[in-house]
Amino acid sequence: MNDRRQKKETKSNRIISTCSLIGISGKLFIMFLMLSLNSCDFNVKKEDGMKKVTAEAILANPDYKAISYGGYRKDTRSVQPTIAQLKEDLKILAAIGVKVIRTYNVHMPQAVNTIEAIEELKIEDEKFEMYVMLGAWIDCKNAWTGLDPIHEEESERNAIEIERAAQLAVEHPDIVKIISVGNEAMVKWATEYYVYPKVILKWVNHLQGLKEQNKLPKDLWITSSDNFASWGGGEAQYKVEELNELIHAVDYISMHTYSMHDTHYNPIFWGTLHDEQNLSDQEKIDAAMVRSVEYSKSQYYAVKNYMHALGVNKPIHVGETGWASYSEDFYGEQGSLACDEYKQSKYYELMREWTREEQIKCFYFEAFDEPWKDSDNPGGSENHFGLFDVHGQVKYVLWDSFDKGVFKGLSRDGVALVKTYNGNKDSLWKDVQLPPVKEILIPEY
Repeated sequence: MNDRRQKKETKSNRIISTCSLIGISGKLFIMFLMLSLNSCDFNVKKEDGMKKVTAEAILANPDYKAISYGGYRKDTRSVQPTIAQLKEDLKILAAIGVKVIRTYNVHMPQAVNTIEAIEELKIEDEKFEMYVMLGAWIDCKNAWTGLDPIHEEESERNAIEIERAAQLAVEHPDIVKIISVGNEAMVKWATEYYVYPKVILKWVNHLQGLKEQNKLPKDLWITSSDNFASWGGGEAQYKVEELNELIHAVDYISMHTYSMHDTHYNPIFWGTLHDEQNLSDQEKIDAAMVRSVEYSKSQYYAVKNYMHALGVNKPIHVGETGWASYSEDFYGEQGSLACDEYKQSKYYELMREWTREEQIKCFYFEAFDEPWKDSDNPGGSENHFGLFDVHGQVKYVLWDSFDKGVFKGLSRDGVALVKTYNGNKDSLWKDVQLPPVKEILIPEY
C-alpha cells in the first residue's frame, strides 16, 4: 500500500538542514554524500558465533512467517511509536510465528527504532528471532510538494534514502536481510510520486555494486516491491526495456496483489453465482473468497510468465497482499460488500495456505491497523487492514490463536489483548454481507 510521505525529522534531514544553513546546496551535498560512501569501505560486521541466516534461506523457509509492519497508533505519523511500543508489537507478532517484518522508509525514525527494538529483544532473550526487509522510499521530483510531479526525474532525496538503508544493512547484518528499492514506485496510478523503471534500476545496480565491492554483505538481497502490473504482469505500457533490465538486476521479484481492490475496480471474479443460490451464506462467501485468491494467483503467474519469457528464472515472492476488515468506501455497504472480519480471515487463511504450499514468501499486509493512512476518513478501508486493530483487539482471523493462549501475558500500550466483538461470532456475522448476485466472467488462470 502507498506509504504517503509526510514532513520528517530524520538524522539525514537534520544534516541537510545544517548544510543549508552553512550554504551547501542540496545537489552538492548529495554528490558529497555519494562520493564519501563510495570511496570508503563499509565495515561489514560478521555474525561470528551466531547462526548465519541469509535472505535466501529466510524467503525459502515456510516457517518464517512474514508481515508488513508500521506500528503507528495515531492518525498522523508525526507521533512515532516508541521503542517500548515497538517491542510490545514485536512480541505479539513473534507469538503468531512472524519472523520477518517489512518496513517502508528510512526518512522517519520508525525503521531505525524497530531495528533497535529487535536488538534489545535479542539481548533480553537470546532465542528471540526477527529479521527486516528494509524499505528505501523512492519518489519523483516534486512529489508531495503541491507542485506538479515530474515523473521523468527523481527526487534528490532518493540518494540519501538509499545510502541510509545501506548503512543500516551494514550496521545490523544479523537483522537487515533485504533492501527494497521503492514501494509501488513504478505503478502509474501512484500519480503523486511514481518514477520510471530506470530510476529503480539505477539504485538497484548501485546497491548490487556495493555488494560486489564488499561494501555491503554479500548475502543481502536487493529487490523492489511493486504492483504486479509494474513487473510485467499487466498492461503493455509497463513492459519496457528498463523493466527487463531490472528483472535481471534484482535478487528476487517482490510483487503486490490486491484482489480486494478489484472487487470494485475489476470485479470479474467477485460475487455470488446464480447456481450458488442453494448454498449457505457462509458457503457463498467462501466460494467468492476462493475466486478472489485464484484471481491473485493469476496475477502472480502473469509476472512469472513474463519473467520466464525474458529467459530469467529467479524467486518471486508476494511483497504485499491483504484484505480490509471494514470499509465505508468502495468496498463497504454502498460498494462491493467485500470488507468484514470473516472475509478478511478467509482470505488470510487461503493466501497463507497457497503461498506455504508453493514455498512463496507472503508479506501479508498488515500487522496492526494504522489510522494515519486515511486520516480524513476513519471509515476508509486503508485504515483497517490489520490483523489487530489499533487498540490491540485481536480480529477474527486470529481468534483461534487467542483461544490457544498464544497472547497470554502480552499487551499493547499496556492493555491486555482481547478479541473483537467480545469473541461473539453471532455479533460478528451481523456485519457480514453477501457478495452481490451476478453473472461472473471467470478468467482462465
